[in-house]
Amino acid sequence: MSKNFYIASGFKNIPIVTLIATQLETSQFKRTYDWTKNNKAVSLTELREIGEKEYQGIVDCDFFILVFPGGKGANIEFGIAMALQKPIYLYDTTDEIENVEKTCTFYFLESVTRFQGSSQDFCQMVLNSEKAKATDY
Repeated sequence: MSKNFYIASGFKNIPIVTLIATQLETSQFKRTYDWTKNNKAVSLTELREIGEKEYQGIVDCDFFILVFPGGKGANIEFGIAMALQKPIYLYDTTDEIENVEKTCTFYFLESVTRFQGSSQDFCQMVLNSEKAKATDY
């Protein structure tokens, strides 16, 4: 059974997001929405349309990934995933998650798996975790 995922982050992290998505897709996982193909919105209508697609992507995912740091939109997406009780994987690319001055209380809830290290090791951890969950059913 294929699992669906959504990756949130900021435009500056598109190379990492693309790398992670490609590795997951190679393992038969499916991305629910690829916001990295969007240009910066130039109208409120465009913002709304993108927001609706991103929201639906989160609703449709089996698990959620946040590549940290992201922008305000990524943190809102994180909150939506949290409210929908999605399993969340948080990839800290800056080693700031553990810094009490720069972090967020919600990153430390039980439903959030935090990771620091290489993107390849992060992908392997997600794959192992999600494949283990699939065999638990």
